[in-house]
Amino acid sequence: MQPTTHKLQWLVVIVCLFWPVDGLATQAHAGIEGVWVHQFAHVFFLFSMGLLIFWLRQAELVKLPGWRYIQYAALFFILWNLDAILVHLLDEQILAVTVNTIGPWHIRINAAAGRDWLATVYYLAKLDHLLCVPAMVCLMLGLRHMLQENRRSQSDGRLR
Repeated sequence: MQPTTHKLQWLVVIVCLFWPVDGLATQAHAGIEGVWVHQFAHVFFLFSMGLLIFWLRQAELVKLPGWRYIQYAALFFILWNLDAILVHLLDEQILAVTVNTIGPWHIRINAAAGRDWLATVYYLAKLDHLLCVPAMVCLMLGLRHMLQENRRSQSDGRLR
């Protein structure tokens, strides 16, 4: 690694530590048109993952460990998309909740009148990383397993 590249990496780390910005899990979109397009993208992604699971099961590829992990990733991505659709619906489309920052580590979630349970639902749904991270880990494990299997096959002289 070049010394200049090393210094640049440290500069990026220092800037990120001392001048942070909000890192929102579910990001908001400006304008209602952007939200609709984004929601359709979530629906398309959701059905794509469902179709992937269907094809994997039809071809009986899920008997192989790598494809089985990818099936799990697709399932987590389906759940994540449902979660993200709900969050966008609640805070950007029907405006059922409002979020106010009351301190650096505190927020207040206000729900529409008489629907206080929506604040709890919204809070839990905002924890979408609990679905997205396992999906990415399963995807990585599946791809890594298939890569190792491919390397093993090539070293044995077999072609797949």
